[in-house]
Amino acid sequence: MKALIKKEFELCLHPTAVIFLLFAALVFVPNYPYEVIFFFSGLSVFFICTAARENGDAAFTLTLPVKKREVPLARIFVVLVLQCALLTLTAACIAVKQAFFPRETLVNLASNSANLAFCGFGALLSGVFDLAFFPLYYKDPRKVGAPFAVAAALQLTAAGALIVLRHTPFFEPLTPPDFLNGGVKLAVLFGGLALFGVMGFAAARLSAENFEKVDL
Repeated sequence: MKALIKKEFELCLHPTAVIFLLFAALVFVPNYPYEVIFFFSGLSVFFICTAARENGDAAFTLTLPVKKREVPLARIFVVLVLQCALLTLTAACIAVKQAFFPRETLVNLASNSANLAFCGFGALLSGVFDLAFFPLYYKDPRKVGAPFAVAAALQLTAAGALIVLRHTPFFEPLTPPDFLNGGVKLAVLFGGLALFGVMGFAAARLSAENFEKVDL
């Protein structure tokens, strides 16, 4: 398994997967729909899987002395690492913004504000993409577009719902900077991270089961 993960990083990691990590800095843009940061994370997964398909990665990997079910687990692990890195960078940018930017710039009029709760939303959006994309993709690794279209549609729908809810009284406690209503925001953060973990685990298990049935 360790060798497969190393192979994924060295042979399958598309440049966009690293470039899109820098999009965490979009939280510095005033009144911007920050949820799109996590759409680009999903887009990098599309590029990774497309490049792997064009390079015949699945057939090559199965010639190695590895268990078939470990093949999707390695890639999903790498993607989860990238998503955690994006969440960490986003949190770091948010901390800088809250520490040094004027107070009036901390409230986002377009969508959810960049704060602890937003990191929980980002984790949730990443989990939605993983759970939708990977089990579909590993039914037939030759087809990347349809699974991505389904996963992106569900992720953008979830992002749109979060943006709409931001303008309701229910989400009002999540709007101010983090030194206000910190307890509620922490609950949303940990809730989002927990769902991210559960959905990632489910995506990995379903993908492994689906890939074992594939005849390449």
